[in-house]
Amino acid sequence: MFDNKKILVFGMARSGYAVSKFLSNHTNSILVVDEKEQDYEKVKELNELGVEVAITKNPEELLDKTYDVIVKNPGIPREHALLKKAKRYQIPVLNEMEIAYAYLPKGVKIIGVTGSNGKTTTVTIIYEFLKEQGLPVHLAGNIGIPLTEIMDSIQAGDLLVLEISDHQLYDLYQLKTDVSVVTNLSEVHLDFHGSFEKYLKAKQRIFQNHTEKEIAVLNLDNEYVLKISKKIPSQKLYFSDDSEKADAYIKNGYLYYHHEPMIELSDIRVHGIHNYENIMCAMLVGNLYGVTKETMKKVLNDFGGVEHRLEFVDRIEEKEFYNDSKSTNNESTIIALQSFVQPVVLILGGLDRGQSFEELKGSLEHVSQVIALGETKEKIKTFCDEMNLDCVLVDTIEDAVRAGFDLANPNDVILLSPACASWDMYPSFEARGEEFKTCVENLKKERE
Repeated sequence: MFDNKKILVFGMARSGYAVSKFLSNHTNSILVVDEKEQDYEKVKELNELGVEVAITKNPEELLDKTYDVIVKNPGIPREHALLKKAKRYQIPVLNEMEIAYAYLPKGVKIIGVTGSNGKTTTVTIIYEFLKEQGLPVHLAGNIGIPLTEIMDSIQAGDLLVLEISDHQLYDLYQLKTDVSVVTNLSEVHLDFHGSFEKYLKAKQRIFQNHTEKEIAVLNLDNEYVLKISKKIPSQKLYFSDDSEKADAYIKNGYLYYHHEPMIELSDIRVHGIHNYENIMCAMLVGNLYGVTKETMKKVLNDFGGVEHRLEFVDRIEEKEFYNDSKSTNNESTIIALQSFVQPVVLILGGLDRGQSFEELKGSLEHVSQVIALGETKEKIKTFCDEMNLDCVLVDTIEDAVRAGFDLANPNDVILLSPACASWDMYPSFEARGEEFKTCVENLKKERE
């Protein structure tokens, strides 16, 4: 517990704001520091709760040895001067989720989901399965809902579905899940972790504190998932695209569970192998908590996907716009491209993490044009030149939408699937996706 502790919250954003409000009920010594200007109304609200807020380019200067704990935003790198200073002072560095975990009511069952891709879709389907079955369930985490934001609604014995990123796992120590799900793993976020091995070690923390009583839901087809789960004590459930050795797999147009057909693929609104894998994860979790086949069918028949994940935006003069802003790495963009058979005008680019786009080579069969933006646009142009693929450079999402419309033919797809993080231009992939949708909406009004 953190009652009456002296706490420094590093990085406001949504999670910092939420954890500061939550902790104000448990201690009267909280300082929030950030390097960027923050919303005046939120700062005012925190001040009224007795929380001090400081905006400074040198936040490390505000840290001294009297602080008991630092709560940091998951995206802040460990190399930051403030965190190095905290290490010298031997001050624990935690995150918002770890704080919330300390105050959860007894008997709450936690389902934690991580992976390189598919986390948000998977937690959403798990949540919908459990809710439709009539179970008391809550959804929080990296999906954009800080756990401290919903603590008042969680009761003893409830179910809690958490999306947990590698950034969050890095600063989790006490959290123990009852069920841990790993959707897949690929080489992403190397800028944050420094190496793929360190990234895998962060992901492996989803199993920390597990015993033989806890359960792991794992991708049998992914070598890295198998690698990090090889020595864990947990009970293991597997899903696979085609292996009948798994607990859930695809065969003859059905999703199978323990060699029995559970759900016909034609009953599922969202399509693509990646979506079927996400559903198999949810199916395995749902079965653990008594979700019936009928409940699953109903949910999947209604489920049209998640915002910013291959989201259909609109159709303008027979040209379709799709928002896949959540695709922040090559593998996710490859999955998006595999979902279309018609020609695609691909909007690509964003934060430069030193990544290469070579992985995309085998997935460009249907790409007729590339529109590049962000820090990586010159790198993308060079890549496209090597592939003899036309590439247009733009400065804004609005420019990209207009260029995409001009370049596309009727029945073509204009796809925003950047394969890059958004932070060079936007605070989040959600903000980037919303901007894209707004620009499409404005273009449609102009063309009417």
